[in-house]
Amino acid sequence: MKLKIVQKFKQMPPNERRIYLRELLINNSLYIFLVAAIVLIQCMNPRFLSGPSIINIISLSAANLPIALGIAGAIILTGTDLSAGRIVGLVACVSAALLQMTGYAGKMFPNLQTLPIPVVFLLVIAIGALVGFINGYCTATFHLHPFIVTLSTQLIVYGALLLLLMTGNNNGQSISGLDPSYTNFIKGSVISLGSTPIPNYVWYVLVITAIMWVVWNKTAFGKNMFAIGSNSEAANVSGVNVKRCIILVFVLAGVLYGVTGFIEAARIGSNSASTGLNYELDAIAACVIGGVSFVGGTGKISGVILGVVLLRLIFVGLTFLGIDANMQYIIKGLIILIACAIDMRKYLVRR
Repeated sequence: MKLKIVQKFKQMPPNERRIYLRELLINNSLYIFLVAAIVLIQCMNPRFLSGPSIINIISLSAANLPIALGIAGAIILTGTDLSAGRIVGLVACVSAALLQMTGYAGKMFPNLQTLPIPVVFLLVIAIGALVGFINGYCTATFHLHPFIVTLSTQLIVYGALLLLLMTGNNNGQSISGLDPSYTNFIKGSVISLGSTPIPNYVWYVLVITAIMWVVWNKTAFGKNMFAIGSNSEAANVSGVNVKRCIILVFVLAGVLYGVTGFIEAARIGSNSASTGLNYELDAIAACVIGGVSFVGGTGKISGVILGVVLLRLIFVGLTFLGIDANMQYIIKGLIILIACAIDMRKYLVRR
């Protein structure tokens, strides 16, 4: 394939070559900028790409990858999901509340024994799937834009989270004192790179990502998802059950948010109303950087992974340079804006 592209390029007249190269540079300008920024950060701080730092970047990327994969499905359908971060926060607080140490002085429910990890995992997955079902059902049945639906569920879920934090003996405080079996299951390590341990959840996320690759590329559901994103009317005429597929996409996204929240609760150790705040922005930014198009029907698992890792590299690098955390929001917004503008330009050129 690459040889054919090279041969075609050589056969182009000089004017066409210049246009082709210009379009290539414009379409990949964000990648070029991000890679250049990474090189610059490394030159300014050689510790940036050291062994421990790389493990930290991989770990942070793994923690953010499931939510990005979930939102990517919604974007492929020409939608989005603004409720993702709040679902993560609710699930994280539920996980933390049910998996606090027995006898912990600040235990939210003193009379409740620490539940088995698999039971809590299945429960929080069910919570994520339920909210995802509501998102998908309202979108598909009432023909509402996912932006409106997920904005509504974002507020509902956040309200539920605030009510949860006020129950028991918690009185709105952060939920901490997690059982060691839970934290070891998520943050423990069986493999190290040099003297730096690789957290267990990195391997869990790798398995989940492999499953998602199979779902997207090797199943009828995945093909139908891309078909609906490209042209829902044509997919419907072709015999695709559009309503069911849309609901399943959002349910699967909810499951992935549940996984993210379950990991996040143990990873950060102290969960509050701010857990999950703006996580959907990072996920959306990673998706558009990775080539998941808002015009629908376009996206790859490898692209989502690349987007998550590149974005995390940039923000870890900014931290290494001592850039203010508030300034990072401005940079994040600019990245999303530029990536969406490039994506739309590609779409208009194809038309």
